[in-house]
Amino acid sequence: MKVFELPDLGEGLQEAEVIAWHVGEGDNVVADQPLVSVETDKAVVEVPAPWPGRIAKLMASAGEIVAVGAGLVEYDEGEKIDAGAVVGEIRPKSGPVVEATAVEVERAGAGLKAPPAVRALARNLGVDLAMVTATGRGNVVTKADVERAAADIADAEPLEPLRGVRRAMARRMAQSNAEVAATTIMEDADVEDWGEGQDFSLRLIRAMVAGCEDAPTLNAWFDSNENGIRIHRKVDLGFAVNTDAGLFVPVLCDVAARSPEDLRQGLDRLRADVEARTVPAEELRGATITLTNAGPLLGRYTTPMVTPPQVAILGVCRARPEAVAHNGEVAVRRIMPLSLTFDHRAVSGAEASGFLAGVIEDLQKPE
Repeated sequence: MKVFELPDLGEGLQEAEVIAWHVGEGDNVVADQPLVSVETDKAVVEVPAPWPGRIAKLMASAGEIVAVGAGLVEYDEGEKIDAGAVVGEIRPKSGPVVEATAVEVERAGAGLKAPPAVRALARNLGVDLAMVTATGRGNVVTKADVERAAADIADAEPLEPLRGVRRAMARRMAQSNAEVAATTIMEDADVEDWGEGQDFSLRLIRAMVAGCEDAPTLNAWFDSNENGIRIHRKVDLGFAVNTDAGLFVPVLCDVAARSPEDLRQGLDRLRADVEARTVPAEELRGATITLTNAGPLLGRYTTPMVTPPQVAILGVCRARPEAVAHNGEVAVRRIMPLSLTFDHRAVSGAEASGFLAGVIEDLQKPE
């Protein structure tokens, strides 16, 4: 028997979810024939058969998470060849996702203590001790605490495992929280003097470029292993796009060198590709700094999270009319709230302030 393992899909990912098999056990296949569709963090990838032969066994079920290097299928004939890094066809996700059984993990949250009998009860009832509020003396979890948590779980909807984009988003947020020394500063821009017909997104992109020119250290990657910063010559702007499937951050490359018409076409194409789940994988990585626009969502300010190795992200919330001091008088002006989160390991407060000042100066220009 020869085993074909899940290859490196060319995106630096460590795992993928099996969506659908295109062959069955006992089938004869030819090289490059579609074998299985798997979902990565960013798209559904069709993995081809690496060599011809007969399929003896499918080693993973639909809905199962498979690590890179883990077995996918067993062959019982055919000559093995080097599969290398297989990059399949990327296409929109379709069809239902088969849910996998959640794995129970016995662990106590920070500062929680639980006797062995209570731990056993939690295991039997499917209760994660980290979710339990301890009421016993000395922060000890009691039997009643576990039973109360089990009753709360029974009253809730069934556990819905995070899949695809949302699973990737959760992992990235956890990575950001663990690795980045995040600090956020907030300020407002007065955009009352904007002329008619201003392209809101293009104004924000132009302002990001201005900020990077004033404070280049924010357009950079931080290498935590080498404890160093790599400043980029080009501004490759990550542009957060919210969808029903989760948050995508496609990248507009070298925005400082592109015309407004080219940027607008690029934005429209990226948004359409994201909605259709056909955005190429290479356009979802490599950002040097990120812009996230909350648009019509509620919230005056935000604390956006930096995605390593980047060191900064600017959050923009909905502009609104406000009574402010203007030219020595109280006037109603259109005010745009801005929130800049930066990695304080790589960026000083003065540099972050200089970046935000450059952004605001550009945004407050009439044209």
